[in-house]
Amino acid sequence: MIKQEMPQDAKPTVRAAAVPEVGQRLRLMRQRRKWTLSDLSERTNTSVGMLSQIERGLSSPSIRTLQRLADTFAVPIGWFFSDSPTPPPNTPSWLLRPASRRVLSLAGQGITKELLSPPGEGALELLIITIQPGGSTGQAPYTHAGEDAGTILEGTLKLEVAGESALLQPGDAFRFASTLPHRFENPGTVPCVALWVITPPLY
Repeated sequence: MIKQEMPQDAKPTVRAAAVPEVGQRLRLMRQRRKWTLSDLSERTNTSVGMLSQIERGLSSPSIRTLQRLADTFAVPIGWFFSDSPTPPPNTPSWLLRPASRRVLSLAGQGITKELLSPPGEGALELLIITIQPGGSTGQAPYTHAGEDAGTILEGTLKLEVAGESALLQPGDAFRFASTLPHRFENPGTVPCVALWVITPPLY
């Protein structure tokens, strides 16, 4: 049975497989630094057991764990996304086909993020975020630089920003300073799909 890292506040309805690619990338970066699991554990305040499970593809890290790992290795969270397939010949640099999207699956939290922005420098990032029923970023809000904005395409999303919360339905839109503590969850019975914009790029 696959074990998953679940926040204490996560709802038991979330069930998804861990992603081996995340563990493989983590092991590669750790070995390049010639760090042991104990070394990485001390630097990230994450248990050796959990790090070992992530590296072996037996556990899925939370968003906060990914952020700590990315900060420790001085890489963007997007480094943990799956590699995108080589685009067809003669594809413009400003175009990204669906088959070339990079995907980050946070199985332990019931969240999948598809990066829609073409590779390269830019002032913003565009994502499709899918939150499974019961999926959430956890009870503790988080912050980062820039702004978040988006709209709900399917399902229901409970979004909390700076202590204020609202239930968003398809067609509802939002924008807020990312420096404000925020979190979100899907309280519904069907997946929530949101078109999400982040600036400056985070992934």
